[in-house]
Order: sequence, then structure tokens, then C-alpha cells
Amino acid sequence: SVGRSLGKNTGHVIIERHPELKQWFSFHDFGDIVASASLAHDIGNPPFGHSGEQAIGDFFNYHSKADLFQNQMSPMQWQDLTKFEGNAQGFRILTSNKYQGLKLTYATLAAFSKYPRPSIIERDKNKRSQKKFGFFQSESQTFEEIANSLNLNQANNNPNVWSRHPLTFLVEAADDICYGIIDLEDGCRLGLISYAEMEELLAPILGDRFDRKKIERYNSLEEKIGVLRALAISKLIDECTELFLEKETALLNASFDRALTDEISSVNALNDIAAVSLEKIYRAKKVVETETVGFEVLPGILEVITDAVYQRFCDADRLTGRQKSVLRLIPNHYYPENGNEGMNLYQLFLICTDFVSDMTDSAALSFYRKIRGIELPKG
Repeated sequence: SVGRSLGKNTGHVIIERHPELKQWFSFHDFGDIVASASLAHDIGNPPFGHSGEQAIGDFFNYHSKADLFQNQMSPMQWQDLTKFEGNAQGFRILTSNKYQGLKLTYATLAAFSKYPRPSIIERDKNKRSQKKFGFFQSESQTFEEIANSLNLNQANNNPNVWSRHPLTFLVEAADDICYGIIDLEDGCRLGLISYAEMEELLAPILGDRFDRKKIERYNSLEEKIGVLRALAISKLIDECTELFLEKETALLNASFDRALTDEISSVNALNDIAAVSLEKIYRAKKVVETETVGFEVLPGILEVITDAVYQRFCDADRLTGRQKSVLRLIPNHYYPENGNEGMNLYQLFLICTDFVSDMTDSAALSFYRKIRGIELPKG
């Protein structure tokens, strides 16, 4: 809903500024694109979130056979695995033939792509769009086709790096707003921070809209928290909308490459929220314990399945019974129609990460226990 509001608010003004667009678009189209991309923005995240990304990357980087794996790949392909990135995995999912229900437009796919670059470049740290990477080598041609179709500007005189689609900035803003405010709300509901502290953190964002007497009229703490959250999100949407429209020309010519939430008047308040959230929410004991579980579970799963995949790649005649059983656990839909015929090791290992990334935390833990012989399947 935050993404849709940002898209519709800005789209309405842009259509008014450029009436020639009315024959092709309405402001609802802007809302639909930003809402769709916002809804999909976390689709590529593996189990255990960002710690899961690091766990996958660490597995390949520090594996006992890392040198053997690396010798089978280009530097870019190896970087894709050792710096595994959920944004690139998301783009892979959204453009994969196996997900036939997703027929997204190029504009939606481009708006989704916050980091329109491959894994290895000489990164410009002043550009938000180059903070991470947004597509694996396996999808590089697909992204190039999208970029060329939408006339995205190439960055750094590098044929493999592009500027963002302008609507990407709204998708990122929606994520930043929700990440900051809703996580703070959740932390308050869970008792990790007090209501008084939440109120103090949100008051600078609300400014004149903050009226403690009106909020006190609500009887329950739940209602007070919800009202504060809604008011803060509404104010941040207004600020990001205003800035986007102010920067329209710079966004179109790619001379603006910052997060909108880093430039709005509430930036200091958002930074304060981020600092408190990091200390009291993201580093809460339960959260850290869950992250630690991920560093055990994901490498444990990958160790078993990549061992079988690598053995089949090197010498299928010497597969053990266990390895054959493990290979049968990977559903056929992860492979092309012709199976694994002619696939290189990079492509095969991406299938392994596809398989793992599609799991939830609990599903990954359950699968780990089964393949390690800790528990038997139920039913």
C-alpha cells in the first residue's frame, strides 16, 4: 500500500506535467508498477534473511573444494556465488520460465531492480544504485534486453552497468519507510522498546501532526501504536513524493542517485530510528539466535546437495547411494526441460541455491534435520 500510494501520488502530478502521456498512461499505472515491484522486493531473500545471504556466500568461499569450484567458472560467476545476493536471486525468480504465473512488464522488472549491475565492477560508492548487485551472470542478457528496451542510461561507461529506472527510487522509498517504521512498531508490540520511546522517535517526523492529547483518547496501547505508525508513514510518503517530483529531471537523466529517504527533511529522525532498531530489535537475543541457526542450517544443506551435484558433474558413474538419493530430493522443475544435460557447474550450483532460497526458515530447518538423520519425515 505504501508503494501504491507513492506511485499514484507522483504519477498524478507527472501526468499533469506531461499531458502527452495521457494517451498511453494513467496515474494508476504508476501506482500499479510501484506496488507490484514493492510487493516482490523480498522474493529472492533466502531463509534467515541477510544472514542467510552471507551463510550461502561463506559456504562457497570457504568450502574445502573452493579452488576446484572456482576453476570451473569465470570470476564474475564465482563472485555471484561467494557474494550471494537476494536482489539478484529475486530478479532470477521473476524472470524464470518456471514461474509461468508471473508475466511482469519490463517497467515493473526494472522498477524492482534497485541495483542494476553485475557482481563485479569498479563500484562508485557515491551511487546508491551500485551499493549491491542486482542480477547474476545467468540473467545478464535478460537484464540487458530490459535496459535497452527502456532506454536506461549506462553508468561508468561500463556496458554492463545501468542507471536505475526512475520508479525504482519509489520502490526503495517504500521499503525504507516500512523497514524503519513497521519494524519499530513490531519492536514496541514485542516489548523490545517502550511506547514512550516509540512516541519520542516518531514525534520529529510528525511535527505539527503530532498531538499527544488526540492520541491519548485511544484506550488501548495497540490503537495508539497503530495511529502513530499510520501518521508517520503518511508524512514520509508526502516527503518522498515531494522530493521525487522536485528531482524529476535529475532522475530521468540519472544525475540523481541517492535514496529518497536520505534527502528528505525527516532523514535525521529515520537515522535515529535505525540506530535504536539496530541496538534493541535487530540485535535482540532471539534475532541473533535465529541468525546463528541459519549459519549452521544453510551450509549444512548446501554441503549435502552440492556434494552430490558436483560428483555427478565430475563422474556420474561413481555416485554413491546417498548422493543419488539426495539428487532425487531436488524437484525436476528446478532444471530446464532437458534436465541437467550440458549444464556447467555454475548453472548447477545456481539450481542448488534456487532450491535452498525457496525455503522458509522452518522448512530449511526441517529439511536439514532430515538429511542429517536427526529426524524422520512425518506422516
